[in-house]
Amino acid sequence: MVGLLILVVFILFGIIIGQNVIIPYSSYQYVAVAILACLDSVFGALAASTGKNFKMKIFLSGFFFNAIFAMFLVYLGEILNVEIYLAAVIVFGGRILNNFSIIRRDLMDKAHTNRKKYKMKKKDSNNAIKADVEVTEENI
Repeated sequence: MVGLLILVVFILFGIIIGQNVIIPYSSYQYVAVAILACLDSVFGALAASTGKNFKMKIFLSGFFFNAIFAMFLVYLGEILNVEIYLAAVIVFGGRILNNFSIIRRDLMDKAHTNRKKYKMKKKDSNNAIKADVEVTEENI
């Protein structure tokens, strides 16, 4: 739970910083790929937290190293005059969608389980009411 709270604080901090920083046009690709890498780490952390196996060290290392490596791919692509950053965009985009589907499935499973529990409680409470009514009718 603490990890998720830290994650939310980092996201809000990033949004506030992003509102006040002006990015030069020449570095748009670097920033865009780094943001995509960071989003991949955030969605990976959310998917891990729904599966109860979130580890802060893994999240932080993935968050920073993925972003740095993605920016390195953009730099290498500029040197070689090849758009290597597209590989990072495709991979990170696919992983984000995969993590999102894991989160969605887990939330749907939890909702289905909660709905079953609610129906069972409702059914049990109705049976208890019927049993109370039968007992009071027998006493009359």
